[in-house]
Amino acid sequence: MLPTDAANLARRLIELKVEHRDLDGAIERLEADRTRDELQIRRLKKRKLILKDQIAWLESKLIPDLDA
Repeated sequence: MLPTDAANLARRLIELKVEHRDLDGAIERLEADRTRDELQIRRLKKRKLILKDQIAWLESKLIPDLDA
C-alpha cells in the first residue's frame, strides 16, 4: 500500500467515525422526542451499522500485512 493510499484511507476512516458519532447524537435526540419518527430512527440506526462495517473494513486495511 502506498503512503498516499494509507493517508486517504486514514482520512476516510476519520470521516466515517465522525459521522458515526454524529448519528449517535441524532438518534438520542429523536428518541427523546415524544413525537418521534420511528421510521427515521430505524433508518439512522441502519446507517450507523453500515458505517460500523465500513469502519471495521478500513481499520483492517490499515493494519500492516504481517505475512509480507
